[in-house]
Amino acid sequence: MLKKILHRPFFIKLLHWEYWSFNAVYGPVYLYWFWLSAQCRSFFFFSTSNPSIKNAGFLLESKKEIYDLIPAEYYPPTLFFKAGSGTAVIAAAITIHDLKYPLIGKPDIGMQGLSVKKLENENDVMEYAAASLVDFLVQQFIPFQNEVGIFYYRYPDKKCGHISGIVQKDFLAVTGDGVSTTEQLLNKDKRFILQIETLRREDAAALKTILPAGQKKILVPYGNHVRGAKFTDVTHMADEALTSIIDTVCQQIEGFYFGRMDIRYNTWEELRQGKKFSIIELNGAGSEPTHMYDPKHSVFTAWKQIIKHWNILAKISRINHRRLQMPYMSTAHGLQMFKENKAYIKMIQTAAK
Repeated sequence: MLKKILHRPFFIKLLHWEYWSFNAVYGPVYLYWFWLSAQCRSFFFFSTSNPSIKNAGFLLESKKEIYDLIPAEYYPPTLFFKAGSGTAVIAAAITIHDLKYPLIGKPDIGMQGLSVKKLENENDVMEYAAASLVDFLVQQFIPFQNEVGIFYYRYPDKKCGHISGIVQKDFLAVTGDGVSTTEQLLNKDKRFILQIETLRREDAAALKTILPAGQKKILVPYGNHVRGAKFTDVTHMADEALTSIIDTVCQQIEGFYFGRMDIRYNTWEELRQGKKFSIIELNGAGSEPTHMYDPKHSVFTAWKQIIKHWNILAKISRINHRRLQMPYMSTAHGLQMFKENKAYIKMIQTAAK
């Protein structure tokens, strides 16, 4: 009886801090943000951290504009479409740019994996486009089986950058036993239970299938924590070779000093050599040190990591503020940014339903 109760979504979220709301996790350390704000004399000091990215990548930044800053060889072929684009225009663009299925559809301004979807064929693309209420991207799906999030920073007055965190992402997947349905397999894991409602809404029939014994099926093919991926802290793997590769890449991205890159790669050794990898996302000042979401870490470890990265963010922001004579975002602008972001989230949540 107790086991059944503890497998209910409410208790899973309550007893595992990694599923707490943003405010529940960050609430206890907000005072530290105010302390940093007082030192910088601005609540929005982060705005100078990444000068080339809108709002420094804290909120409402365009993924397309960020991709345009990255050398093309480091990220997947990506097409931008305005909301309401016609099907003929989309189909023609995919053909002209020689994108091959499967593809990934995502909002140009994203939020916690909302409305990200794998598109297997042209019909999927057209359905995705028709449902989208916001500008969106259609991107080549990268077939590499592994994904990491690498947190990078460089002080603007220093020659070399650093890796402050690496998270390995294990996609939501089940392995068949020849007897249980996919939904029954999901119900055996607390992490997966939280995803059943979403998966049922996306493809109820798929949850009724019975996989052959030993067959593994990836149900969410991207490493998003909100969509069931397990995050494992592998920061200890940030050796000199990897740091050199990541630093070389990031120094080619104009005005980027602080943030997290989500990278698909083939093998770890190839990644360390700068081979067979692709940056699928680059996030700026609003990046979380997602390695803190490793289930083995306590919320106290999370708070320590948040404070550590806020300190780095503040220092970078102060340096750019001074070096570039770049003003911090005004309070009016900052409040308007939060207001627009709230409205935008409602819009993509509506489209995701």
